Amino acid sequence: MIPFDLLSPETGHRLKVDGAHALRDAETGARWPVIDGIPYLRTGRDSLVTAALDHLDADRREDALVLLLADQDDWWTGPPADPESLRRLVRERASATLRQAVDWLGWGRVGDYFVNRWTDPTFLAGLSLLEAHWNDPVCAFELACGIGHYLRELKRRGVKVAGADVVFAKLWVARHWVVGEKAQLVCFDASSPHWPIPEAPVDLVICNDAFYFLDDKPGILSCLRQTAGEEGWLALSHIHNSGQPGFSAGKAISAAEIEELFPDGLVYDDAELTRALVEARAPQPREPRDLRSCEAFSVVAGPGMRPAPRAIVDGITLPPADAALHLNPLYVPEDGGFAIRWPSERYEAEYASQATYPLHSDGPEAIDWNGKPNTSDAARVRRREYVDLPERW
Repeated sequence: MIPFDLLSPETGHRLKVDGAHALRDAETGARWPVIDGIPYLRTGRDSLVTAALDHLDADRREDALVLLLADQDDWWTGPPADPESLRRLVRERASATLRQAVDWLGWGRVGDYFVNRWTDPTFLAGLSLLEAHWNDPVCAFELACGIGHYLRELKRRGVKVAGADVVFAKLWVARHWVVGEKAQLVCFDASSPHWPIPEAPVDLVICNDAFYFLDDKPGILSCLRQTAGEEGWLALSHIHNSGQPGFSAGKAISAAEIEELFPDGLVYDDAELTRALVEARAPQPREPRDLRSCEAFSVVAGPGMRPAPRAIVDGITLPPADAALHLNPLYVPEDGGFAIRWPSERYEAEYASQATYPLHSDGPEAIDWNGKPNTSDAARVRRREYVDLPERW
């Protein structure tokens, strides 16, 4: 675990431990709830913070947890979560699957993306970006980490990991189904008046499929650079291009803005990174002006980045040798083999044309894997015909 010295997102003052379930502003005395080791530091939620603390102080932990699990980001357009479903999730978290957790949280189509993200091309692009510039980081921090897909891959390769997200429930799912206990997780809004983790001892900072959502991109990027320090590096993948239509909400940016924000960066077409993984080669960076037609940009920057991309052949993009590999769960039995069944029309529209896995597979349902890139099944693993899922997926 990375020992952050947390600051209040409202005042910038140091936060101190205040019992088993709270942090306290060292100067003002204001308190913030902590559940399962995850501080809730979201600003603009005063009544929620007060109610959660009241429940925790009265030893009503389940009530406090249900309140925080129902909280969503400002882009959410779905219905509110059902309180009884949340209570069931809290009671049955030790035995529930990840898919059940996502269902009981009421995440709808967002849940489709989360449970299948291990095979989607944008996730693979982010892994490829990391592998192409890998320099054996010791500690990594991810902003907008969601349920911890990338943190899981980093942690299993010996990296100490930490993550932040504006949605407490995503971090809670990361804790119990994806990443585990040895990760520092913090709930806060990147646009808070004060950055809560200014002196985090990390040498890799990542932000995947989220940077385009942020309002004050220059200000938040400055904070990310500060977190990476004088020797660290940044990897930001799948930044939507405002010059092209897209499927997601958010505030996409242009190639010119990419060039302005990252004067020290190497810039990629997101799709080039995914192709490089499947083809086991080094991805080719481009000048931002030459990427005006791409769907999304990916960027590495900072003094600690690898100066040139290496071939994507044997690193974080492949599962470790002890992984249990199963057929991509998007496949269903059909005519003696297996065929892709998309979870929704929207998912198909967004990913079908970019998918690395074939629409049909001969199986089998599971394969042995020794982690070596030259095995007969390596190509099927690269394209995510076979996938390494969490134990309680």
